Amino acid sequence: MSAVSAVSGVLAFLAEIGVYVAAGWWGFTRRAPLAVRLLLAMTLVALFAALWGMFGAPSAAHPLHGAARAALELCWFGAGAGAWAAVKGWRAALSFTGVWLLSAVPELVCA
Repeated sequence: MSAVSAVSGVLAFLAEIGVYVAAGWWGFTRRAPLAVRLLLAMTLVALFAALWGMFGAPSAAHPLHGAARAALELCWFGAGAGAWAAVKGWRAALSFTGVWLLSAVPELVCA
């Protein structure tokens, strides 16, 4: 494993965790009673985890390839960027998107 591949893997993992954090944070910051906010945050994280585990993870039950994989990643990380924008603003969304793009570039160049 090259150093670029290792760094790319770490950045991809951090971006994945960033999606979970942003989705949960967004759910928790809605205007609702505490129990509803907690339930929404946990449900969003669980739904994102189930989706990624089924289709996006390296050991996914039904791994996607090609255009389907690209569409999953665009929707998945796009939702994360949108959640970051809603919770912390456009700078956080751009920073998150930058981390994701840095993790994706070696895969695109070396593919």
